Amino acid sequence: MDEFIKEEAFELRLRGAVSFAWQVFARKVGGGLIPVNKEASMQLQFAYVLKQVIPLTLHNPDEAADIELETGVRTKSGPNNIDILVKGNSKKGKTAIAIEMKCYRTIAASGGTRGAHDIFMKDVYEDLHILEEYVASGIANYGIALVMNDLERFVRPTVKRGKCWAYDISHGNIFPGGKITVPVGGKIVNVNLLNTYEFNWSKFGDFWFAALEGVQHNHSLHRTASGVR
Repeated sequence: MDEFIKEEAFELRLRGAVSFAWQVFARKVGGGLIPVNKEASMQLQFAYVLKQVIPLTLHNPDEAADIELETGVRTKSGPNNIDILVKGNSKKGKTAIAIEMKCYRTIAASGGTRGAHDIFMKDVYEDLHILEEYVASGIANYGIALVMNDLERFVRPTVKRGKCWAYDISHGNIFPGGKITVPVGGKIVNVNLLNTYEFNWSKFGDFWFAALEGVQHNHSLHRTASGVR
């Protein structure tokens, strides 16, 4: 897990720090050491872990990095807030990593049972869409979606019925890129992805975790998380 420390390029060390922090975060959440009851707490808790890891990436006096939460930006889709933005700087230039996060708990923070399965699935794909826009707009060099849930049917569905499966997030699914316009909750959706995405989930405790990063077409697929255990 610590191979990123050996990278010569600073931007690759920063990118590796995100993956390392995510693996630490997943294990701590699964072990009950970090409580997460909704997306806001997921974002804050992960940001805290990442903040501790980032100093490990600094090997030279010219290197500096920090994180920002809810950074306001504008793309061709309009204004948006990046959940977490990692910003690095060295003599070779600047690096930015945009992170979008999604959390689904079967029991909502209010204590009631949560529905809206289809909205969650659609939202994951919309996060991938906006991350691609961040990169295309020059706002970020990398875009990463970090997703967690405690509902096994997302990961290992026995059947795939309903239009929500146009937004398939099950383990092993490969989305090759393209447009999805299947409406969800009566609302128009327009997702257009240029890259390929492979969904690989890991389970720790009662939770499933996945990290998604686009792979450009004509490149070999790169698994960003270990497989289902």
